[in-house]
Amino acid sequence: MRKKYLRSSFSVEAEKYEPGKNMEDGFEPWTKVVTAGWIITEGLVKLERENGQLVCPFIKNRRGVIFIREGDYIIYEEGGERHCCGEDKFSTRFKPDESA
Repeated sequence: MRKKYLRSSFSVEAEKYEPGKNMEDGFEPWTKVVTAGWIITEGLVKLERENGQLVCPFIKNRRGVIFIREGDYIIYEEGGERHCCGEDKFSTRFKPDESA
């Protein structure tokens, strides 16, 4: 039987993803992302390089590679772990820490 749990409250730093600010760990060519087949491509950030190639930014964490979507926030936890959180869920999961 499943039980209900509340998320633990802890402080994190976060910022909305912006291209050109070195917030990502790398980029994957759009063509590779699409042909991988296991990634839902809807809403992914796509950036065009000078040579015309489209690339998708990503971050790496212990769960693997996470592609950044439009409106995502990058969550920075203690110890350097990072996650992406969609704009639609960010405001319900995180509130400003007034004590900081």
